Amino acid sequence: MSDIATLFTFSGPISTVARIQAERWSKQQITPEKCQQVLLNTLSVYFVDFYLRCMGFATDLEASDSCNPVQQTLMDTADLLINNLGKLECLPVQKGEDFVYIPPEVQSNRIAYVAVEIDKYFQSAKLLGFVKEISIDNLPLNQLKPLEELLEYLEFLESTELEKTISPEQKQVNLTRWFENIFNEDWQAIESVFFAQPAWQFRSAEDNLSESLSNSVERAKIIDFGIQTNKESVGIIVNVSRDQNNSNDLNIVVSLHPGNGKEYLPPLLHVMILDEEGNAVMEAKAKNDNKKIELEFSASRGDFFSVKIVLGDFSAIDNFTI
Repeated sequence: MSDIATLFTFSGPISTVARIQAERWSKQQITPEKCQQVLLNTLSVYFVDFYLRCMGFATDLEASDSCNPVQQTLMDTADLLINNLGKLECLPVQKGEDFVYIPPEVQSNRIAYVAVEIDKYFQSAKLLGFVKEISIDNLPLNQLKPLEELLEYLEFLESTELEKTISPEQKQVNLTRWFENIFNEDWQAIESVFFAQPAWQFRSAEDNLSESLSNSVERAKIIDFGIQTNKESVGIIVNVSRDQNNSNDLNIVVSLHPGNGKEYLPPLLHVMILDEEGNAVMEAKAKNDNKKIELEFSASRGDFFSVKIVLGDFSAIDNFTI
């Protein structure tokens, strides 16, 4: 425990509102063990919520499972939803303990885990530190990262989310320049992406014959949908070839492939080709057993289009010009 004392911590009283709510929800439980679990979880969540709001982060208590009476009974969770970022797990610790328990059911789909020490009278609490990921049930407290690093981490996640809202004009990809070997840095050679995605190997043998043609070029990138979608990701390949009858026209094939070594695309994945006014001119949705989605169309010099990919509440847009 001596190592914990050297970390930056935050201490303070637990609000009366938090204690009343925690006691009310805990009394709805059947067993003494579940009663204590809900009590500590609720106090932890409310205390972390107070801290984060003081630090300028927008949270949503009502949308958190820990504040849902049904989920409290079914699960052991102390999650707190941070707007636009995801769920933070608030792990209660009682004074004198050397480990913090992380229920297996919350060891994924979280942006971080914060240890919250609750005093035995339930009057005050202390934030001890955090970790980004977890893979064990009992984490030694001396492995926690300092609390100030949590704020830096959340600010980084916010800046990453902000990048997704950059205007189309700032992130246009000029496909004509691909024939001059001029590429945006996030669009990589096919081989680079294949190396990290073993599940795509079948595709390179089957579909990449066009790479040998001098009038065709293609690049790929991975789209990471983040923690809010259980770390789902997909690969997008854009193949561009010159029309043999008109040098000003390009034939374009946009294909999506599973990421993270998976065999199938995420169910309900939605891809759209948007015109310059943002209207969908082509679209497709993945089913449970889709290994690939492919959309093919033509465009002329001066045209603008976007590829929009949607999974749940998350969307990513890539903008292209000819």
